[in-house]
Amino acid sequence: MPAHDPTPLHERHCVACKPGSPHLTRAEVEPLLAQLQGWSVEEVEGHLQLSKTLRFKGFMPGVELVNRIAPIAEAENHHPDLLLGYGSLTVHLWTHAAGGLTENDFILAARLDRL
Repeated sequence: MPAHDPTPLHERHCVACKPGSPHLTRAEVEPLLAQLQGWSVEEVEGHLQLSKTLRFKGFMPGVELVNRIAPIAEAENHHPDLLLGYGSLTVHLWTHAAGGLTENDFILAARLDRL
């Protein structure tokens, strides 16, 4: 694991990952997860991912939130899976190239928490 960067996650930027980049261990995940608001870590199809479900009234608030997330994800070149439904938006983050969670996932989650 790289040396601990004291810069708050929401002020950092994602770094490019290549296939085979290392992913974080569960022990490395815990202190990063503690810096986020309302995210959970789940194991899905053999890898860890971050997930958060936001709830609101109606459909359009979710569409508007997707439209606010998209430019941040594009600028960071790190794209979440977004599941939009009536009254909710679920965000899933994991680094495909690493086959699990990396600091990029936590950086993007922290930046999304600031919306």
